[in-house]
Order: sequence, then C-alpha cells, then structure tokens
Amino acid sequence: MTRMRSIGRLLAGLGGLALWLASGLADAASVDNLRLWAAPDHARLVFDLSSPARANVFSLDNPRRLVIDLDDSQLNASVDRLDLEGSAISTLRTGVRDGNGLRVVLELEREVEPRHFTLAPNDQYGHRLVVDLEYPGESAVEDPIDPIEAMIREQEIAADRARSEAVAQGRDPADIAAAQVLGPAKPHPKRDIIIAIDAGHGGEDPGAIGPSGTREKDVVLEMAQRLARVVNATEGFRAVMIRDGDYYVGLRQRTRIAREQKADFFVSIHADAFNSPRPNGSSVYALSQRGATSETAQWLAASENQADLIGGVDGSLSLDDKDEVLRGVLLDLTMTATLNDSLTIGGQVLDQLGRVNRLHKSRVEQAGFMVLKSPDIPSLLIETGFISNPEEERRLRDGTYQRRMVEALFGGIRGHFQRNPPPASLLAWQRDRSPEGNEYRIQPGDTLSEIAARHDVPVAQLKQANELNGDVIRVGQVLRIPRS
Repeated sequence: MTRMRSIGRLLAGLGGLALWLASGLADAASVDNLRLWAAPDHARLVFDLSSPARANVFSLDNPRRLVIDLDDSQLNASVDRLDLEGSAISTLRTGVRDGNGLRVVLELEREVEPRHFTLAPNDQYGHRLVVDLEYPGESAVEDPIDPIEAMIREQEIAADRARSEAVAQGRDPADIAAAQVLGPAKPHPKRDIIIAIDAGHGGEDPGAIGPSGTREKDVVLEMAQRLARVVNATEGFRAVMIRDGDYYVGLRQRTRIAREQKADFFVSIHADAFNSPRPNGSSVYALSQRGATSETAQWLAASENQADLIGGVDGSLSLDDKDEVLRGVLLDLTMTATLNDSLTIGGQVLDQLGRVNRLHKSRVEQAGFMVLKSPDIPSLLIETGFISNPEEERRLRDGTYQRRMVEALFGGIRGHFQRNPPPASLLAWQRDRSPEGNEYRIQPGDTLSEIAARHDVPVAQLKQANELNGDVIRVGQVLRIPRS
C-alpha cells in the first residue's frame, strides 16, 4: 500500500511537471515570420511575434556579427527564404539559447549601428520586434545633390535667412544684399531646381489598403518614380527621391533629407482612404499653423502623423544658435513666406489635377502634417485619389492614369517655378537673358557696371531708367533695361 502511494505521488508529480512545462511553452513567444527591407542607409529586420518578448541586441567582432537574443521564445518560421540582397547581412543563423530562448545571429558585410524597439499590434500585424541596422556615413539618397550645386543653394538659403534676420532686427535687408553683390561678376550658376519627391508610407507601413488588396505604399511609389522621370526629363529640374524602394522613412527624416539635398520644393504623394467606399477625388494639402481647415483635414493629418510610430525615433530642425525671441520671429517669418509659396503652388497643382480627376475638395486644404513641417521648403501633400473607392483603386493601379496624374502634378509645380525661378537657377538665367525681354533680375556677384556692359547700355542711362541714385543693387532686384 505504501509503495502504491509512492508511485501515485510520483505520477502526480510528473503530471504536474508536464502541466508546468506545457504552461511555460504556452507562455513562450513564437516568432511566426521574419521580414527584411533594405534601404540605401539602413536595413530593417522585423520579427512577427505571437506575444511580446524581451530582446537583447549586441555586436561581436572578428568576424563582424549582430546577435539578437529573445527570452522565452521559439522559432516557428523558415528563414531560408528571407531575401538578404541589398542589405548588410550576408548570412542569418538561428539556434536555441538557454533551453527556452531564441538566438539569431546576423553575419555582417559592413559596420552597422543597431537599434531596436517593439511595436504594438495594428490592423495588419500583431506584436513586432524591429531591429534597424543603420550604416554610418551613408546617405539616404542614392544619388545625392552635386556638392557645387549644394553650395550654390546654401548661399541662396543663407541670403534669404540674412534678409529675414535683418527684417526681424529692424534693419534694411537691402544693406545685406548690397554687400553680397558688390565685387567682381561671376559666371551664372545655372543650377537645377531640386524637387524632393516623397512616396508615402513604405516597408513596415503599408498605408491604406483598397478593397482588392492594393497597398497604398506600392501605388504611391510607382507614381513617385514616374514623377521623378518626368522631372529629370525637364531641362532645369532635378528630382530627389526620399525613398525609391519598399522601406520606411520616418516622417521628420523625410523633411530632413529634403533639406540636406537643398530641395526647392517638397511633394509627398499619398492615396486617400475612408471607412466608406463612396468618397472619391483628389486633394491637395498644405501645412497649417492655426489648425485644420476642415474635419477631414484634421482626421487625415492625425492618421498620417501616427505612422511615425513605425520610425521609432524622430528629429527636429535645430535653431539652437539663435536667441529664443529671435528664433520665434525668424521661424514665423520663414514659415509665413514658405506657406504662402506652398498655397500658391498648391492652387496651381489643384487646377491641373482637376483636369485629370474629380476634385474631392475645390481648394487647398490645410492641416498639421508632420511631413510638411519644413520651415524653409514649400511643401504639399497630394492625395491622388481614394484607394478605398473600388473605381479609383482600379484607376490608381493603371499606368496611363498614373502618368496623366504625375504630369498634371508636375505641370502645376513647373508653372510656378517658370514664373518665379530661384535667382541662381537655369530658368532664371534663361528668362533674364531672353532676347525679347527688357528686364534683368540681379544675380549673386552682379555689379551695375557689369550689367550695363553686358546689355550694351551706358551706366547713367541704366540708373536713370531705374531711378537709382547710387551703385548699390541687391540680389533678386529687377532692373528695366532701356533700349540703347
């Protein structure tokens, strides 16, 4: 009897152990899938998890490796089909760690700066662990702006800032401009006008999804690439792609890339969505500093801004070198001028889009889009159509419709810059030297005597025609050239 009771207790103990082990396995996180996106300046590895898991990420040298340890986790996915092309990862290995953990080892072909964070479930995905491998010193743009063009554009930006600062301090901005133009004449830069093209969403963020499964991130990337080809085929313009593949770029990083590339204009391309299939039409949005112009604009801005949770971090424009009061004045002056340009260009773009598609709103809407918050670059967000509308979803996938849409979009942008070209641009040079024109816009490095000699007009006659009392001129000033 005693022996039977001992056996019973043993069996009960084994049963309890089995239940405890089963409970432990049930609580363990399962890695159900791994996804990888490669960008010019980073790679992103995403673990799809059945439940949250604590991760430890660290680097090893000789050979160069990155180790990702997940506590109480098991692999329930095949890693053999993971496409490593274009990333810093040459090989990915997995194994069991400490009996109940998962170890993933990435063998690396280059130096990386790793960071990781978790994402909560959303409509498309469950729990996720995101591991970013950032490449030190690499640009997010595969074909960055030429250094000489960047220097010319930086000089233009510096001149604009100096004039804004002069206004803020109560000085005459012509004094600063005059100091910049005095001296020997230099060849005209004839620089390209830089258009930064941003395809919304990407990578881990698919954006809106249409009734037939069309993903916003795919459609807008196709349209952005088409727009870039149209821009680059136009003399005097050059496109910079914020992303040119299926990877995510943080919202603030998008404007930062545009600023680093000295963009003259920033356009973000999206496809709208609503919880009803009925709404349709295209919309144009600019930034608002005073609240959204409609409830729709407010809702859309909130949903787009929320996407930056996928970025894990954000950044901001630094004005640390300015006095606090002056900083506010400068930002206000700059933003006012930039917003005016944005609204002007937006109106022209809206007019062109209306010739291709029905307009959802007949005016340029405004809201607090984070992606448009660049103080010194006119910016617009274009909703090309409602991907949630079955008919517009079909058109958004159509190559002919995409081509007509981007040609209309660029038509509005080009029209603005043809009428208002930046002083150092090729378009300004072509306009100012047009044989039928009788006006000249002053460029950096010009002097009054050089302008008179170039147009074969006596200096005195040039002064008289423009009511000038001295030799001081300023960049951007338009002179009437009298007939000799």
